[in-house]
Amino acid sequence: MGDEIAAAFDGIDPADVPESVDRAALERMRTVAMVLDESVEIPVIEYRIGVDPLLSMLPGVGDALSAGISLYIVVEAARLGVSFTTLLGMLARISADAVGGSIPVVGPVFDAVFKANKWNVEAAIDDLFPHSSDEADTGRDAVEIPVE
Repeated sequence: MGDEIAAAFDGIDPADVPESVDRAALERMRTVAMVLDESVEIPVIEYRIGVDPLLSMLPGVGDALSAGISLYIVVEAARLGVSFTTLLGMLARISADAVGGSIPVVGPVFDAVFKANKWNVEAAIDDLFPHSSDEADTGRDAVEIPVE
């Protein structure tokens, strides 16, 4: 589990994580994002999708269920002290994901490409650890959700 937490802090020195930040909460957020956005690899094209596009295939309830699970990341981020502006951006991504995913036929494809949960975890970590955004400016991803 220590390796998973270290991977979740890619680009962040664990010594810089304040005692007030719940590392287990960050790991839970990362895990939810990975399950929803990148838990299954499509072998031929080497692309990762998650449960989100699969849920999108259930008319009516699939996208609502996915959005409800996605809200967990926002709630944890709010509990950790992420700024209001970042929380609004996170909610906007979840809304776009739910609306785009609900479009018949193309919705699952939209959900496979639009990885709102991964981006929300990255936004929360960037907000909690502003120095990681300096690394993003160099062209390197500040936080990458690792896949086991």
